[in-house]
Amino acid sequence: MTPTLVRQHLAHTGETPRVDPGARARDWSEIQERMLVPLYEAVYERLKVGHGTRLLGLGCGSGLALLMAASRGAAVTGVDASRPERLALARERLLPEAWGTHPRGDTRLVEGTPQDAADAETPAYTLVTAFEPIGCLAGDSEGLGELLRAATPLAERGAPVVLAGWGPPERCTTSSVLRVATKLADPLRGTGSWRPALRDDLEEVAQRAGLKPDGSGRVACPFGYADLDSAVKGLLSTGLFDAAISATDQAQVDKEVAEALHPYQRRDRTVWMPNVFRYLIARVP
Repeated sequence: MTPTLVRQHLAHTGETPRVDPGARARDWSEIQERMLVPLYEAVYERLKVGHGTRLLGLGCGSGLALLMAASRGAAVTGVDASRPERLALARERLLPEAWGTHPRGDTRLVEGTPQDAADAETPAYTLVTAFEPIGCLAGDSEGLGELLRAATPLAERGAPVVLAGWGPPERCTTSSVLRVATKLADPLRGTGSWRPALRDDLEEVAQRAGLKPDGSGRVACPFGYADLDSAVKGLLSTGLFDAAISATDQAQVDKEVAEALHPYQRRDRTVWMPNVFRYLIARVP
């Protein structure tokens, strides 16, 4: 929930959520994506990201984490196979030809898999990131191990690979709002149901991908919104509520999410929800 929340996993019903992907992508980039900035900053500071860093961002979305790394001097490549609307916004940020400026020659964005970003002229990456947090929905790490196994051959031996996840539910007030998605999507429950984060979620994914854990950390990432409407739009932009929208309707989901947010609305009408996220640093063998 994040500036990112979690990867989008819809229940397997064959139905397409009744949402506007373009509007959701814009809400993500303008409202929700910034919520994990403290996580990005903590990781980049710990790993001394800067000139000489060659970063591969998996599931890069609309590219805020890449932009932050590039501002430190890193050469960045982002890949995303499932969200073309977000990737289009990343191109506006990182490859802004439309604004009459020149894109950096060491910035690449690829719609596809890590293999689609590989070529003989690209040097090995010194850092791989998968910042979209897991540990919130049942099955939300499915596919991540395969993605990591595809990416690690493109990285230097010993290069760090960073995974992110939700902290304990008692440290994440947003957990209570996420349960609304499970309740409304009850007829579709399965891979889209809420579950509390487990202590070893990240380590298990890393080990399945053949990576060696080598340190971790926790970062406070409060979700703060200007008002209730912004909070609803931001949270819905994550995709976590799409199954609920398919099972009910947009108005019902908006109403119940807004009601769940009331305990976190302050006197000045802003919404504030403290959360803790965890990151794991693993190494390419």
